[in-house]
Amino acid sequence: MDGAPRVACVTPARRVAGREVTTLEGLDDAVRTRWAEALVTTGGSQCGFCTPGIVMRLAAAVEAGSAEADASSSPGAASRLDETVDKALLAHLCRCTGWQTITEAARLVAGATPAPGSISTSGSRDLSAAARRAEIEGGVPQSVGLDVVLGQELFADDRAPAGGLVAVPDGRGGYGVGATLAEARTQAGKVQGRSTTIAPGHPVPVPEGEWDLTLATTWLEPAYLEPDSSWCEPGGLPASPFGNGGAFGGKASSPVADEARRLADEHGQPVRVLWSREDVVRYGPKRPPIAAGVRGDGTGLLRVGMPRGAVDTVAWAEMVSLVAAVAPGLVVEQATVLGPPVSLDLRAAVWAEAAVLVAVLPYMLDTSRQDGVVDVPVEVMSPGGSRAVARIAADGSLAVEVDAGDPLDDVVLRSYVIGACHQALGWVRSEGVAVDDRGEVQDLTVRSFGILQARGMPDVDVTLAGELMRPPVNGSDAVIAAVAAARWLADGLPRYWPTDRASAGRG
Repeated sequence: MDGAPRVACVTPARRVAGREVTTLEGLDDAVRTRWAEALVTTGGSQCGFCTPGIVMRLAAAVEAGSAEADASSSPGAASRLDETVDKALLAHLCRCTGWQTITEAARLVAGATPAPGSISTSGSRDLSAAARRAEIEGGVPQSVGLDVVLGQELFADDRAPAGGLVAVPDGRGGYGVGATLAEARTQAGKVQGRSTTIAPGHPVPVPEGEWDLTLATTWLEPAYLEPDSSWCEPGGLPASPFGNGGAFGGKASSPVADEARRLADEHGQPVRVLWSREDVVRYGPKRPPIAAGVRGDGTGLLRVGMPRGAVDTVAWAEMVSLVAAVAPGLVVEQATVLGPPVSLDLRAAVWAEAAVLVAVLPYMLDTSRQDGVVDVPVEVMSPGGSRAVARIAADGSLAVEVDAGDPLDDVVLRSYVIGACHQALGWVRSEGVAVDDRGEVQDLTVRSFGILQARGMPDVDVTLAGELMRPPVNGSDAVIAAVAAARWLADGLPRYWPTDRASAGRG
């Protein structure tokens, strides 16, 4: 706005009257294409929901003044560029990529040399193979290309027909329905989201017994950026809420598609069902909290927090079999908790926690837990057949090796690996959702979840060790467990996660 970047979602329309407003579509074609190509080259965009805003912010920050000349010629300029990018990204959140690939794209645009071994810009890429890898990692069909970066790979609500009704949750089990979003919100009595001073708790108590290792986790919000949405015409098939991303499994049980179909039939015209961020956090599933006690021989008890009456017996049985594959000595049992809905469809839910416990045992038995253990390889084999090895250095930087079979596309696989590192570090150190004694979520804004910002993300060095002759399998889920184990070990294996809420700017 008037040449300075502004966050659209918090800028009232009245503030732009008489001002010059430029959106992504209004950027110079060469600038827009340069950023889109750089982000595709580095893997700096996955679902693409956040990317248009990030392009606008970085185009203003990186291409202004003499940044480009500085980056390509001055000693230490690359570090200054990284600082510029980190500062610019404070106003944004990318849940998918772990930030590093976005910074690498900015280096490309500014003419700086990418970090050694970080990316390859030579040769042509098979974007259909890249999309296959993205689907394997994300769990749903996805696209890879310039359209994703530029916001042209449309999400569910983008495809809704004009003239339909809009429906939003009313907080009482129903929906407010109106001709416009504003009218629907009025009908529903919507309340703005908020944060809370309540700290995340640990609802599942650690099992009683003599244990060599214990762990208790809190509620965890998937925090995908595209809120759930769907639309349907009377008698038709509802639009999928997934869009171009897997949402880490968080939308697998989303009711918005069924609600769109029901409301369209009820009202006799197309209906768009839209969840706000507050709705997603209130009604969307969380990663179930766990508590565990483990002996040095790998035997022990893993308790999984489940709201009363919310257990899907098929999903539970599948989860138990996955835990048995990575930690055969652990007995899994349910613990009834009062809180929001949970899902066992979320990324590596429960089996990753089990894998973490087993992975740290060899080091825990030989080392003081208070001092922490760094610069050792921590290995995890996933139930799906991938292998990940993570190593935390004394300076906090991270080296990861992953074997996910045929990589299909090195750039996309590497991007998902770094994204998994970002989520694992936040999972262990800073992420959590506060739930009150009535079981209601009190953290209702993205900023309140404790997600690591770009400036809090350490450098990640990735080695892809997969073989072309072996079928491709998901690799990032093994990475999230291996990195979580390595970070926890480096922190000294404290009983409770998150171990350091302040690392994401939260006290």
